[in-house]
Amino acid sequence: MDVEEIAEELYGLRPSEFTAVRDAYVAKARSAKDSAAAKAIAALRRPSRAAWAANHLARERRQEAAQFLELGEKLREAHRTLDAEQLRTASRQQNQLITALARTAAALARDAGQQVSDTVLHEIEQTLHGVLADPDVAERWSKGRLVNVPEAAVDFTAVAPEVAPARALPAEKPAPKKKPGREAARRLRDLEHARTAAEDADAEVARREHALGEAREAEVAVAAKAEEAAERVHRLEHELREARQAKHEREAAATEGGTAVKGAEVALREARRAAERAHGDLERLEQ
Repeated sequence: MDVEEIAEELYGLRPSEFTAVRDAYVAKARSAKDSAAAKAIAALRRPSRAAWAANHLARERRQEAAQFLELGEKLREAHRTLDAEQLRTASRQQNQLITALARTAAALARDAGQQVSDTVLHEIEQTLHGVLADPDVAERWSKGRLVNVPEAAVDFTAVAPEVAPARALPAEKPAPKKKPGREAARRLRDLEHARTAAEDADAEVARREHALGEAREAEVAVAAKAEEAAERVHRLEHELREARQAKHEREAAATEGGTAVKGAEVALREARRAAERAHGDLERLEQ
């Protein structure tokens, strides 16, 4: 089985369709005794709703996705080389594009029958930020294979510069950071709780999917044994019918033989009586 083709098909499906189709392919691979393919397909994970929406965007709007990936390359290069002018230009494009593409992804998802809440929309934007900042995330997104929302990327802190400036300029004193208000803090806490709950839910789904896969594998094994037992019963029933037929034929032959013996005995007795009468007649004539 071609695992790559199957993966391409699976990640093109809606999240609600993913698990059933994947498990069907796993069962098919196991039936074909292709354990390597079965293991590889079973390892494929259903994407979260936001990751699926981002993947769907990359699949449906390939030209825009290619332009966005090119922007990410420019941003990463600007951070590595400390090209301030290129960084300013790319950064302006970044914010505009992420907002526009996230809305486009949400619209495409709704057209495909998937509702997008404000939380999911925020996660789509976070995913697109990750695409710009992380080349690995960009690679998976370009193939439509993201599974989860990447961690928030803040100003490309993960990208190390290749060179340092020749002379450091005196740093301005940073403006004191404003403490977040109670409402903002509450929203942050709620967001973290929601993310934790979503991660726990994804982990539970993964556990349930694994248990379901094992149960279906056991079901296939039991079905195979039941089919084998049914075939054995059918074979024994056929042998029993043949044995009964042979017994019936032997009994019929025995009955027929017994009748013939009795007939021969009767004929013998009559012949003996006839002989005795003939001898009697002969004796009388001789006298």
